[in-house]
Amino acid sequence: MKAIVWKKYGSPDGLQLQEVDKPTPKDNEVLIKIYATTVSTADCELRSFKAFNVFWLPLRIYIGLIRPTRITILGQELAGEIEAVGKDVTRFKAGDQVFAWTGFRLGANAEYTCMPENGMLATKPSNITFAEAATLPIGGLEAVHFLRKIGLQNGQNVLINGAGGSIGTFAIQLAKYFGAYVTGVDSAEKLDMLRSIGADQVIDYAQKDFTRGGETYDVIVDVVGKSSFWRSVRSIRKNGRYLLGNPGLVQRFLAPWISMTGGKKVIPYSSRTVDEIMEDLNFLKELIEAGKIKPVIDRRYPLEQTAEAHRYVDTGSKKGNVVITLE
Repeated sequence: MKAIVWKKYGSPDGLQLQEVDKPTPKDNEVLIKIYATTVSTADCELRSFKAFNVFWLPLRIYIGLIRPTRITILGQELAGEIEAVGKDVTRFKAGDQVFAWTGFRLGANAEYTCMPENGMLATKPSNITFAEAATLPIGGLEAVHFLRKIGLQNGQNVLINGAGGSIGTFAIQLAKYFGAYVTGVDSAEKLDMLRSIGADQVIDYAQKDFTRGGETYDVIVDVVGKSSFWRSVRSIRKNGRYLLGNPGLVQRFLAPWISMTGGKKVIPYSSRTVDEIMEDLNFLKELIEAGKIKPVIDRRYPLEQTAEAHRYVDTGSKKGNVVITLE
């Protein structure tokens, strides 16, 4: 089968299209023929090995100290069709159309992959394409997780910083679904798109710092973690909540103290169990099938142009999602 093989850390030049062995499912696994996958910001950060702070060394040991050896195919999101199942599989059958999040197993930038049937895998919503379904596992799941953590309520005023990316575009639509008044913050070229998916107000971060204008919010969701921590805290109303999607060590340390003493709740990102992820996955699927939210796709590339897709995502200009198509 064809796959994009990750040969070295650094630039997208280390990604090469190669023929590799087609995987065979174990007894508890399904073999998926992949029709669409994505290139996310997380994929690009992993490829270049930037922005991992204290996790840098453990990740390098896990993946390969000098070059990728344990994991050689990137990609965390996919949509496709089950081609074969192991003898112990009961949830799925050959021919089922599915979407999935591979997590740190990665491996989605290829024509085939295997996943355990009890993994983060679900039947594809019937009313969207494979390309659209492939965008759900990271952006959609994380947005659901964020808004569940903050307990967003009808009528609240929420600001989403980094609203134009994979997570942000889903978060805007979810916040509107829950009845919030939504302000989206991102670069100027993304603002029209943010309005088109429901943002009530938009801010170009290059022209205005939302933490300096005196406005306050019931909820701030900082997807990218680039705003001032203390000014963001001051921009939350009494009893408001501030969720950090990409917190540093100091912010994680300060969050409980501020939450106990400041009359405001600071919530750092936290992981979930597989059961919690599957609950969020099914909730997201229900909203998609009901037409309440829709994926935003900026660009599509064929598998052989995956390195070009990485270069584009590296620019920070993507609106929503960048999809790799294999159909």
